[in-house]
Amino acid sequence: MENGQFKLNRTAFHAGTHEETEKYYAKNQPKTSVERLMAANYLNSVAFQFDLNNPPKMDRTVFSMRKHSV
Repeated sequence: MENGQFKLNRTAFHAGTHEETEKYYAKNQPKTSVERLMAANYLNSVAFQFDLNNPPKMDRTVFSMRKHSV
């Protein structure tokens, strides 16, 4: 996915009825789970300012695992 595939337009606004909104979202929302994950990944990259092609690695030193005694 390229960085320019989605664009956030913060100036767009349209007041409409619930029926119009329902029809619009039924037609324009991503259909598959892969498309939804791609859109979520893009929004995360915008929010946290990282490159989609080079996401940050998870810091594994923050977490620790140990067994609980029974």
